[in-house]
Amino acid sequence: MWVERQAGPGFRQLDALYKIVAVIGPRQAGKTTFLREQMAKGRDVSYVSLDDPSAKSLFDGDVKRFEQQYLAKDRPTIIDEVQYGKEAGIKLKYLADAGYKLWVSASSQALLEASVLSHLTGRVGILTLPNFSLGEFLSAKGQKAFVADILRRHVWEHAVYGGYPAVVLAESPEAKKTLLKNLFTTALLKDTFMAFGINDQEKLERLAKYLAANIGTEINYGAISKKLGISTPTLQKYMDALEKSYLITRVRPYFTNKGLELAKQPKLYFNDTGMRNAIMDAFPNELENEGKMFENYVLNEIRKAGFTPNYWKSKSKAEVDFVVQKEGRLIPIEVKTFAAGKIERSLRSFIEKYKPKKALVVAYEGEKVKTVLNGCEISVITADEIPAQLD
Repeated sequence: MWVERQAGPGFRQLDALYKIVAVIGPRQAGKTTFLREQMAKGRDVSYVSLDDPSAKSLFDGDVKRFEQQYLAKDRPTIIDEVQYGKEAGIKLKYLADAGYKLWVSASSQALLEASVLSHLTGRVGILTLPNFSLGEFLSAKGQKAFVADILRRHVWEHAVYGGYPAVVLAESPEAKKTLLKNLFTTALLKDTFMAFGINDQEKLERLAKYLAANIGTEINYGAISKKLGISTPTLQKYMDALEKSYLITRVRPYFTNKGLELAKQPKLYFNDTGMRNAIMDAFPNELENEGKMFENYVLNEIRKAGFTPNYWKSKSKAEVDFVVQKEGRLIPIEVKTFAAGKIERSLRSFIEKYKPKKALVVAYEGEKVKTVLNGCEISVITADEIPAQLD
């Protein structure tokens, strides 16, 4: 089934402005389906994938023959999995300058490397297509309005199994688990191990499992290096590759005073909580005791709403899960599996220091209430309200 993606209007805007539109995001996030759906909107579009060895061989060895065989000037051409092509930047520039309209997809940020983008200045618009957001997940389920218990059960499923479209649409828990485990193997091998020239698959897998067990914690490269027996430079290379393959993300601290606030250590999260759970081989039946996983889930929903949040931590150990910066304003966000109705010390500290006008507590369970502290309106909300509250 087709689920209308939130990225649709952004794609159409970029398509009107640029010769090349690059849709990037995790493997099997629906990029090809998304691009093919644009074909169904009344446009004749050609398609070729560099996952096809013969197409890749032509692209790598003779781009003019590739042009003759696969491209036409009277319609856009989808070039899928373009990150597999050699010297992609130079060749895409040649094709765009020759008058072709290109829609390309990539499952890693290799396409964003300076060696590629430097050739495409002014020619390419970039759109990130993540896995299904909660809103898209609910559309896939055919749900529009809910009582609290039904919404909570949908949030549980989305958090536990994640937002990969095929996983969302799979009917049984066992099918979802199998798909996720296969996705992890494919993503690790094709998008990380091969794409970034990593030469030790066993160490990469050990690192991924260690990170999955430690979501929401501050990254201490020295400690991880010692524990896993991986040199610090190699560890940083592996983590960069995992991040560029859309498996993990690092959240940086927000600070204005290095003497009083944490300024360096990022926190580690996964881009899809279902993928994280597959690596752990742990799919919890409830979220009440899964605070870190729910925190990771809420982070992903904030990012899918178009924001890059930070976290905040003072040297006196006051800590706020996420801080969103919007139009010069700060919005602190706390995450709770159960909202008890009281304002925690850490959130109070942030409000006293930065005097925001708005703060959010995203809760899995608990009463949705509003309170005011020092001129800041604090709202307890559910995960489905995140986009509207940040709009």
